[in-house]
Amino acid sequence: METSYLCDSCGEEIVIPVDASAGDRQSFVEDCPVCCCPNVITLEILDSTNVSAQARRE
Repeated sequence: METSYLCDSCGEEIVIPVDASAGDRQSFVEDCPVCCCPNVITLEILDSTNVSAQARRE
């Protein structure tokens, strides 16, 4: 499963894999592969095909 978020620093759309075994609600820090700024990513797995992802600057 994959989802995407918009980098809160540069606005680029970033596609990331989703590990459903980590729970329905997840939060982690990931550096943007475009501008290298850290983002706090919050995922919510809604069902087996829908994932909500949001990012904010760390």
